[in-house]
Amino acid sequence: METELSKQLGMEHAIFGFTPFPAVAAAISRAGGLGVLGAVRYTAPGELARDLDWMQEHTGGRPYGLDVVMPAKKVEGVTEAEVEAMIPEGHRKFVKDTLAKYDVPGLPEGEASGWRITGWMEQVARSQLDVAFDYPIRLLANALGSPPPDVVERAHGRGIRVAALAGSARHARHHADAGIDIVVAQGYEAGGHTGEIASMVLTPEVVRAVDPLPVLCAGGIGSGEQAAAAFALGAQGVWLGSLWLTTTEAELHSRALTAKLLAAGSGDTVRSRALTGKPARQLRTGWTDAWDDPDGPGTLPMPLQGLLVADAVSRIQRYEVEPLLGTPVGQIVGRMNSERPVQEVFDDLTRGFERAIDRVNRVAGRG
Repeated sequence: METELSKQLGMEHAIFGFTPFPAVAAAISRAGGLGVLGAVRYTAPGELARDLDWMQEHTGGRPYGLDVVMPAKKVEGVTEAEVEAMIPEGHRKFVKDTLAKYDVPGLPEGEASGWRITGWMEQVARSQLDVAFDYPIRLLANALGSPPPDVVERAHGRGIRVAALAGSARHARHHADAGIDIVVAQGYEAGGHTGEIASMVLTPEVVRAVDPLPVLCAGGIGSGEQAAAAFALGAQGVWLGSLWLTTTEAELHSRALTAKLLAAGSGDTVRSRALTGKPARQLRTGWTDAWDDPDGPGTLPMPLQGLLVADAVSRIQRYEVEPLLGTPVGQIVGRMNSERPVQEVFDDLTRGFERAIDRVNRVAGRG
């Protein structure tokens, strides 16, 4: 499963795996892909350095990358406390009432919220990059589009390819103009923040829009056959995120959440602003239903929503409140019905890819 891009990056298979878990990212790289560690949860530079040290020791010299959440436009002098002060009291009350409805206990005294999406703040993302650029990462991806020009320049100065996610051909052309090296065409089916266009339509549109830049296809890929379809549409690689959530190396810290993922079908996700303020595909739960209810206060824009619900999400996760327990995940969750090691997932992907190629060859009269 090689392409020109995968050869340039030293990969055996053109499979890029996004994950917040270092053990999963390292296993993806060892299996022949490129593990991309999500940095958004790291609020302290030392924590990221610790995990990058670990990855250095456990990737076997294989390539790996980092994913940050960074706005393209620079905003200075805004603190987290100042942003939190913008949250209306009515929204705080709605959170409190919703948690009370489901009898969600508070966190123990002295225990801080372990779930705070602060990586979206530019100063946090920049501190992550200050750490990451001391490591031999091969790829820097930005989930909010093109990173600031100085970040692209710093990455290129270290020989690091820069990727950005796009939900439309227009976004993709903007990335190309900004000097991005790789465009990730993220379809509507994908987990997390997505646009409105499905992968089957989006991928060839983006390929045409940014040619000759390489394009990765993201969204709705959980098998080798689906990966083969992405390559047939012109992609030079596939970007997989949801599929790794139920691998044995994943660290969800919740058996209840793992059980929900394993039981979910492809129709059990919803594209909601409940988590971050931007449309993000996730498991449908009582929490998403509450925020999407027309009678509710409505979600706040990013980053206010993420800060507003941080404590609540920590409480829901800590006590495994099943009706509210969820996570970002794509429609491919319907295929995630058993816990398997990353290597086994890779083996399944490569076998499925070979089956797809055999089918195409038979149709073309070459089998």
